[in-house]
Amino acid sequence: MAMRIIFMGTPDFAAPAFQAIVDEGHEIIAAYTRPPAKSGRGMKLTPSPIHSLAEAAHVPVKTPNSLKDSAELAAFADMAPDLAIVVAYGMILPQSWLDVPTLGCWNIHASLLPRWRGAAPIQRAIMAGDKETGVAIMQMQAGLDTGPVLLSQSCAIAADDTAASLHDKLAILGGAALREALRQAGQLTPQAQQQQGICYAEKIDKAEARLDWRQPASVLDAQIRGLSPFPGAWFDVDGTRVKILRARPLNLQGPAGQVADAGAIIHCGQGALELIEVQRAGKAAMPATAFMRAGLLPAGKILTSAESA
Repeated sequence: MAMRIIFMGTPDFAAPAFQAIVDEGHEIIAAYTRPPAKSGRGMKLTPSPIHSLAEAAHVPVKTPNSLKDSAELAAFADMAPDLAIVVAYGMILPQSWLDVPTLGCWNIHASLLPRWRGAAPIQRAIMAGDKETGVAIMQMQAGLDTGPVLLSQSCAIAADDTAASLHDKLAILGGAALREALRQAGQLTPQAQQQQGICYAEKIDKAEARLDWRQPASVLDAQIRGLSPFPGAWFDVDGTRVKILRARPLNLQGPAGQVADAGAIIHCGQGALELIEVQRAGKAAMPATAFMRAGLLPAGKILTSAESA
């Protein structure tokens, strides 16, 4: 039976879920998204990806600045939704909002709960060296990603996955999982999250992005991939910040932070990293080989870490 669904999401990650609802024959009666934000060189107000997608589908768009206004809640309730789907909306729904839809509010979260509750599950999974992640469709509660799980699907984390590539995989997987959940709506049994294995994906702090060459190459590789392309793991060369967008760990030994005699290779506390793609501050991304030809990383140079800078 077709349902009346309110969709609440903002970035590209939410787009496959939006499309899944449409493809399954349900009616999206409204799309809630963050207000247009200034972006680009001209700092023009730009609508979110979901805003643009909803308008193209002739779905009414709502962009409240706050969900604490009683008039906004009344307007939400007046639409009498059967279900609300929340995907990276960017605002916390008060309990009064969660209680409105007949079937409640479902959230698509980019991890296998209870691992990586919180703001940055994709980045944290890669940085922690996890081999597997996935998506969970959760019945929302007032707590931070604490609600019971209706359905989950897993996804391997490839050795070369970055935050960007894993984001795209999980966005597609989220859409597929939602399709399955919608087909079983009313028949799914919510499963309480286990109390073991709970961990939190704290928001990425830019201070975490500086590379410490005393760490093993495998740890630095995970840090680089988890922070690529944004904010980008970086190191300092004579006062210039250089981001590493792609690298490869190697089984080579040498003094930590020293540039090897050949190739775009930097020794680490254990092993070494071969740089593949880098980006100087204020410049476009470039192959590491071109960066090396510019003579900015001469063989034998010792790079400092944060504590010794």
